[in-house]
Amino acid sequence: MRPGARGDGYAAGVSSKKSATAKKPRPAGTAPQGKKAPQGSQGKKAQAAAAPAAPADTAPEGPRPARITAAAVLAAVEGVVLLGFGVYVLIMGLTGDPESPQQAEMLGVTVLALAALPLLAARGLWLRRRWSRGPAMITQLMALPVAWTLVSNGGGLIAAGAAIGIVALTVLALLINPTATEALGIGPRDA
Repeated sequence: MRPGARGDGYAAGVSSKKSATAKKPRPAGTAPQGKKAPQGSQGKKAQAAAAPAAPADTAPEGPRPARITAAAVLAAVEGVVLLGFGVYVLIMGLTGDPESPQQAEMLGVTVLALAALPLLAARGLWLRRRWSRGPAMITQLMALPVAWTLVSNGGGLIAAGAAIGIVALTVLALLINPTATEALGIGPRDA
């Protein structure tokens, strides 16, 4: 049996009583005359809505330190190099004569996707966003095994591996420095 289907007028009587005693709705956070506004969840919500919203990740005040600038530039260079290598591999996979065109194309797309991480980190470092330190450090930690592999293979790859390793270690050293962490707004407990 559904509600209000009793047939004896019970539901109609209840609804008329409720409508007769129902109060007019008030905006959230307001109180009747002579009474204090409620401090429950509605009052706090109204106060929070009225307060101006502060940006979640604002850059610290003052000039950008040279360490952050250098780390941002080096991360951007890494991203651009990865981007160029990804485009090259993708083009060679499409137009060249690789053993497996699908693997070459997939490698090119993967390298292009990986290029986004250092480029994003470089932009964040340049704008002094505190979140950017993590992706920048992850990029450098991923570059170290690549550098070691290139150096281990010998030949003409030694120079490329050494360059990648030196850049990765330099950026790590720049980002670990207390001056850089303060410039990014990371305190001693956040670091």
